[in-house]
Amino acid sequence: MSELEGFGFVMPHWLYWGWLAVMPLIMLALDRFKSAGKGREAPPHPVMGEVQADEDPVIQRHFEGNGLTRVIDWISEKSGVFVAFWTVNAVCFYFFEVVMRYLFNMPTIWVHEASYLLLGMQYLMAGGFALLHGAHVRVDVMYNFLPERGRVGMDIFTSMFFFIFALALTGTSWTFFMNAYSIGETTVETWGIQYWPVKGVMLLGSVLILLAGISKLIKDVALFVRMGREAS
Repeated sequence: MSELEGFGFVMPHWLYWGWLAVMPLIMLALDRFKSAGKGREAPPHPVMGEVQADEDPVIQRHFEGNGLTRVIDWISEKSGVFVAFWTVNAVCFYFFEVVMRYLFNMPTIWVHEASYLLLGMQYLMAGGFALLHGAHVRVDVMYNFLPERGRVGMDIFTSMFFFIFALALTGTSWTFFMNAYSIGETTVETWGIQYWPVKGVMLLGSVLILLAGISKLIKDVALFVRMGREAS
C-alpha cells in the first residue's frame, strides 16, 4: 500500500517539473499571439544598452552598450520573464489547497512543498534579472553624494565584492547539485520530490547572476572611460 494513498490527488513529480518547464513558454506564446492579433508590435526593449548600475537618466544617456552586454542582458531579461510566470502556479496551488481543505476536508500533502520550492527557485533564477534592472539592495549613504563618474567608479570598485559572492555561490551550488544528483536526494516530506533539480536551478541562477555582473562591469568600465574623455 502506498504511503500516499488516501491523500486524494497528489501531483506526480514528472508533471510538476514538466509543467514548470512548459507553462511559461505557453504563456509567452499566448501573449505573442494576442499581441499579433491586435496588430501591434511588442514595445521596444526597455533596458538593452542602458546603464543598469544606476537609474540616473543622465548617466544612462552616455552609454549605448555593445554586442556582448546585449546578449547577456537579453538572457537576464528573458530568464526573469520566464520565471515570473511561476508565481501564477503558486497562487493556483494554494487556491487548490484551500478548496480541498475547507470545502472537501481533504488537505493536500504536496501544495506547500511545491510552492516553497517554486518560490525558492524563482528567487534564485531572478537574480540576474534583478541585477540588470538595478533592483538589488544597495546602501546609498555615500553613493548619492558622489558625482556621476564617481558613482560609476564606486560600482566598479564594489564589483570585486560582488564577484567574490557570485563565484562562491556558483562553486557551492555546483557541489550541492552534484552531491544531490549522485545520491538521488529527495525532500524529507511525504511527497518526496527530487531535490537535485532544485539545486540545479540554484546553480543556473548563480551562473545568471555571474553573467549579469560581468555585463554590468563591462558597461561600467566603458562608461567610466567615456565620461573621463568627455570631461577632459
